[in-house]
Amino acid sequence: MAQGVVKVYDPVTGAGIIVKDADRGEVFLRPGSLEGSVFRTLRQGQRLVFDTVDEDGRSFASNLRMGQEGY
Repeated sequence: MAQGVVKVYDPVTGAGIIVKDADRGEVFLRPGSLEGSVFRTLRQGQRLVFDTVDEDGRSFASNLRMGQEGY
């Protein structure tokens, strides 16, 4: 489980980028990433808790949740 902040999100395409707190690395949001979560859209600077899935050398976010770990 990781946490981070939304860097950019395009509600039209559903794609975006999250910056992880731990190492400032970028995790990508794929179109459809919000399906099954409480989110309808994301805003820049919004704090998230999420899991990561590595595919083809890139990290993608999944299982998005609000807030910070432990709260």
